[in-house]
Amino acid sequence: MSAGTVERVVRTLAADDMQGRASGKPGGQKAAQFLAAEFQRTGLQPLPGLKGFEQSFPTYEIRTAAAFVSINGTNLSPDKMLLVSGQPHLNWTEDDEPAARIVTVGADGNLLREARPLLEPRENTIVFVDPAQAAAFKRLAGYLQRGGLRPEKPAPFTTLFVLGAAPPAPLKFRVAATTTIRTVELRNIVGMLPGKDAARAPEQVVFSGHYDHIGILPAVQGDSIANGADDDASGTSAVVALAEYFKQKNDNARSLVFVAFVAEEIGGFGARYFSQQLDPKQVVAMFNIEMIGKEAKFGPNSAFITGFDKSDFGKLLQEGAKGTTFRFEPDPYPEQNLFYRSDNATLARLGVPAHTISTDQIPDDKRYHSVDDEVESLNLVNMTNVISAIGRSAAGIISGQQTPTRIAPESVKQ
Repeated sequence: MSAGTVERVVRTLAADDMQGRASGKPGGQKAAQFLAAEFQRTGLQPLPGLKGFEQSFPTYEIRTAAAFVSINGTNLSPDKMLLVSGQPHLNWTEDDEPAARIVTVGADGNLLREARPLLEPRENTIVFVDPAQAAAFKRLAGYLQRGGLRPEKPAPFTTLFVLGAAPPAPLKFRVAATTTIRTVELRNIVGMLPGKDAARAPEQVVFSGHYDHIGILPAVQGDSIANGADDDASGTSAVVALAEYFKQKNDNARSLVFVAFVAEEIGGFGARYFSQQLDPKQVVAMFNIEMIGKEAKFGPNSAFITGFDKSDFGKLLQEGAKGTTFRFEPDPYPEQNLFYRSDNATLARLGVPAHTISTDQIPDDKRYHSVDDEVESLNLVNMTNVISAIGRSAAGIISGQQTPTRIAPESVKQ
């Protein structure tokens, strides 16, 4: 595995001039162009039906301004309300039909989970959030401010989140706002190495990482760029290095697909679109690589695999690593739900043995989603060793001698 390629790619993606690689922003577009050039340099081929390495799809930027909200005669301050609307000019009261659906999130509720389906409104809804949820409410506000992109054109409905207890009936309200909706084209970067065995070539093995990060944050000691060196320039550099490695080997029986996903940080839109462009039954495995820039809990020359018990993918990698000093271990942080928090989950829901390989000690990672996720914090030697181990241990799957068991759809949370 080329340590030079690994370091060059991760340093380029995590450089300040990438501006944190936010989806739909100039830095993210610059990262996409760089990765497309890397796939070209490596000698990958575009996917059938694509003219190049960019797999483009539309998303929709929604910005709501001039919001005014009154509940039972009291005007709400901006920090007590969040509005998601697909209506360009909103003037909404309790007299409008159909009547608004009222939802409450109590002190013990999970606001972020309950809010998720309401961020793409299909009916007019008012959500009253217990004041004990102030911290989660603030995180939800940050998500809406940071993202702003949706995978589908919004329907003409509105969700209003109010930080405060639901008032006694009858509820009277007035909501006025202006919303602009703009189409923003995003792009995955995808390339492939066709299989050398005619019988195995229709079967695909996917290697992936996400190249987007969270862009610009409030400045900390003069630094406002969330460089995303570990998250996930490290995994994306692995995808490029593995493409280079397997191209040089030139003996893959199965077809290999290399993809750098966009929009993982704002909802996994890139992985969702990618999954719709292929037949999941033809994908025999997905190696999703996320945050491999630091030593794992198990020490150097080790990594963990999310969803270890959902297929025998992990056991096959352990078998492939026998005779080496490298160890693949089950995910030590099941309470973090990491299996469901990365781009592997989309294909896993379709039955693909799709797992994420990582080394991040996430419960203690103070650099996660901060301006301190810089290249200088990475262990590049260990990172290169992880990538090399993935390449070696994937040999049986790539040659067609090993095929991981499929994931039962009911075992993956929706």
